Amino acid sequence: MIAEEPGRMRGEAPQFCLLLDGRSDVADPRELLAAAKCVLFDFDGPVCDLFTNPTASEVAGRLQDWLSRRFGVVIPGAAQFAADPLGYVASVKEHHPDSDMAKELERRLTLEEERAAELALPTSGAKDLIRELGESRIRLGIATNNSAAAVRRYLEREDLTESFGAHVHGRRPDVAGLKPDPDCLSRALTSTGSSPAESVMLGDSVSDLEAADALGVPFIAYAANKDRQDQFMSHGPVPTVDRLTKLSSRWRG
Repeated sequence: MIAEEPGRMRGEAPQFCLLLDGRSDVADPRELLAAAKCVLFDFDGPVCDLFTNPTASEVAGRLQDWLSRRFGVVIPGAAQFAADPLGYVASVKEHHPDSDMAKELERRLTLEEERAAELALPTSGAKDLIRELGESRIRLGIATNNSAAAVRRYLEREDLTESFGAHVHGRRPDVAGLKPDPDCLSRALTSTGSSPAESVMLGDSVSDLEAADALGVPFIAYAANKDRQDQFMSHGPVPTVDRLTKLSSRWRG
């Protein structure tokens, strides 16, 4: 569960972490953020809920239908990707590594993501946090398995383009190096001129955590519900918040 540090005096900054076996020996997420010179955001989750209209299930269904009609191909185990369009594209690449099917599917997924970005639901507190960090001259980047084109479409819509500048790093067209591979994080660190030790990643999935760990980047988990919290707990104590407003310097409980 997420808990406030016991023994906190009134007026002190609250600390939130995952408690395992009664221990609270992980870093305060706000202290991690305050010490960072660069903050890398995952996109779908920490910045917005990308697939609200259309839903991820609708997009995955359209991709599967298209592949069946276009190539007459059905991927084994496709049902497990009923709500995971990117997972489906990656599975196509795995089963047909020498075919152009995955590349064509990735282009179609990018178009779907760009359309979804127009109606994506902003994550509560994300915009204010991004602007607050930018005003503090923190270097900001995005490292995501989504397409960079969709991210830029959303940032433009929300007037956040200048906050990230050129530091938006999405999946490659060949669908290689998806998280938990740290490829997009590595590109983001390079483009921002940041070292892992002076950076923090804010993500909402275990694959984000594993990618950050691979490079030695400190990590803050955004876990908005119990299922997501439980996923992180299975990987040990992780600095965690259930609302991004708790990372703001203006938040007091």
